[in-house]
Amino acid sequence: MTFRRIINWVVGLPIAVIVIAFCVANRQWIEISFDPFSRTTPFATMFMPLWALFFVGIFFGMIAGWIACWFAQGKWRRAAKEARSDLQRVQAEVVSLKRERQDRVGIEAPTA
Repeated sequence: MTFRRIINWVVGLPIAVIVIAFCVANRQWIEISFDPFSRTTPFATMFMPLWALFFVGIFFGMIAGWIACWFAQGKWRRAAKEARSDLQRVQAEVVSLKRERQDRVGIEAPTA
C-alpha cells in the first residue's frame, strides 16, 4: 500500500463517517421557498431533506468553481493553441528548407 493511498484512507474515512452522520441526523424535510416577496403564499416552493439541500449546494458550488476555472484559464489554452500553430508552421518551414537544400546539393554535385 502506498503512502498516498494510506493518507487517502486516513482523511477520507473520517470525512465519510461525518457526512453519513450528518445525513442521518438531518433527515427531516424542510420547505425551501424561492419567492422573496411573499412568506405566507410563496410562488415557488420545494420540499426536500436538509441533507439533500446540503449536497445540492456543494454540487452547484463545484460546478460554479469549475466554470470559473475554465474561464480563468482561457488565456493559457489560447497561448497553447497559438504555440501549437507556430510549431506546425515552423516544422513545415524546416521541411521545405531541407527540400530546397537537397535540391541545391543535388544540382551542384560535381560529376566525376
